[in-house]
Amino acid sequence: MGKDSSTILGILAGTAIGATLGILFAPDKGSSTRQRIADEAINTKDKLAEKAGVLKESVVNTVTNKKDTLDTQLETILSDASHKADDVITSLEKKLSELKAKNKKLQKTS
Repeated sequence: MGKDSSTILGILAGTAIGATLGILFAPDKGSSTRQRIADEAINTKDKLAEKAGVLKESVVNTVTNKKDTLDTQLETILSDASHKADDVITSLEKKLSELKAKNKKLQKTS
């Protein structure tokens, strides 16, 4: 987990604990206190689920962007390599042609 997500989770956990302790020490009826705790727990669960969804979406977007970048870089590398291979083949064909011509001259003089 990243530093930001750990901070967010720490803040949410601290808020939930603080709210729960505040409710427990408040002078109120037991049934009312239990209902408040249940409501706060549901509220905190919903907030955590929302933050987790946002975090997941962020991770998915980051991974997708990195994959697209890598795909583009790979295509560029392959294209460059293909052009260089064509250059090498052309150069080798030229050298081969020159060697064949020299060989013919040598064969005629022998």
